[in-house]
Amino acid sequence: MILTLVKEGPIESQDGLRRHLSKRGFRVNQATLSRDIHELGLVKTSKGYTLPSSEQLAEPHLPPVARLLRQFVRDVRQAQNLLVIKTVVGSAQPVAAALDAAGWAEIVGTVAGDDTLLIVSADKKTAHRLALRVQELLD
Repeated sequence: MILTLVKEGPIESQDGLRRHLSKRGFRVNQATLSRDIHELGLVKTSKGYTLPSSEQLAEPHLPPVARLLRQFVRDVRQAQNLLVIKTVVGSAQPVAAALDAAGWAEIVGTVAGDDTLLIVSADKKTAHRLALRVQELLD
């Protein structure tokens, strides 16, 4: 129902949305409404809540993986089929996102914290190739 109301035109505020819903027989509290707005991905503009535009739905552009590796990676260590990559504080997640987006065959998956990135490879040999690949981009 929220999407239907928003498609009819921008809704000026959460309270306005609550009133529109109430007129249609839906009783919701502010916390539920706020959560619904977030889950539906509605965007707040100067005119009110609207559906996101196609530009807002697009994935954010990531810098090239080589640039992120050179700029943020401080250390690369292999542990069996895993790579542990230490980064500058706050940089592990963008590096992981860039590696995921790059689609390197050696990477099964990544897990990023604040300054540490864990990369899972299929086996020890593949992890070693990946470590060499990353190291080459750092040099």
